[in-house]
Amino acid sequence: MPFEFPFQTLPAVMCGPRVERRRVLIGGSTFWGTIVECGPDAGRLRLDDGRLLDAEAQTYLPPVNPGKIIAVHISYSSRSVETRNKARPTETPTYFTKPATSLNGHRGQILKPVDCRYLNYEGEYAVVIGRTCRNVTPDEAWDYIEGFCPALDMGLQDFRDTDQGSMLRVKGADTLLPIGPGIVRGVNLFEQTLRTYVNGLVVQEAHIGEETIWGPHYVIADIARHITLLAGDVILMGTPCHSRSVDPGQVVECEVTGLGRISGTVVAVDAPRASVLGVGHQPMDSLEVRRVVLGFDERVPEHFKDNLRRAKEMG
Repeated sequence: MPFEFPFQTLPAVMCGPRVERRRVLIGGSTFWGTIVECGPDAGRLRLDDGRLLDAEAQTYLPPVNPGKIIAVHISYSSRSVETRNKARPTETPTYFTKPATSLNGHRGQILKPVDCRYLNYEGEYAVVIGRTCRNVTPDEAWDYIEGFCPALDMGLQDFRDTDQGSMLRVKGADTLLPIGPGIVRGVNLFEQTLRTYVNGLVVQEAHIGEETIWGPHYVIADIARHITLLAGDVILMGTPCHSRSVDPGQVVECEVTGLGRISGTVVAVDAPRASVLGVGHQPMDSLEVRRVVLGFDERVPEHFKDNLRRAKEMG
């Protein structure tokens, strides 16, 4: 089948040269630019108006403006083994959605309300749709992809009991989707490794080509059977094993080799005013919440657990 691995012909979006587009905020205005890939200015950001800037010194905005954000529940074999004790979680993929207001830029603040105990990281890569896509086959789906981004699909797991089906508050709260710093094409995604860091220590790692259950071409074709995907829409492709909770002050990062590294700092904020008044389902610390938050340590590599303990000791 054309959606199986490995590919006989590499899709155009993964053929070089590498191109990375970023969106920055300068003087209150938004500008797009491209990372210089070679020569004496390699690593700098060339704005579309010709200006050449230090890429590390910029304020980054999410490089996407989606009408829809759709996320795959489980698409890595290690995550399926940890949570289901089998290499394939379900016969076909399942999904949830996140609102566009959950978007966050590179080096942004990830907000953790003080009445919520559990904020889990999930390092992922995102697929950005480049043009209107409906009723396509998996082999055709590659032609509708603009590029790929590192992403952090953070989750307030305290709402897992009530939002188990929709994941609305679990994954949809403001700031819970750092993405970027850029959109990248021209990189063979299935030769890359995804790593999540807490305070600089690796807490998740997966070779994408080795662990992928369903590639983005299959997922796009599946979703687009009934839902039209538009330019700018984002699909989050799931996380490997060892999603765990982090605390205020900790820096969480997701790196995808070849694509880049997105970073965010967890910051404590006051509980919402309506929550204090008892409005709505309150954050819970139930057995079901803990099952998801704490995971199954016996099914994940020891060095992930050791690194997370060390990161938490750093404060």
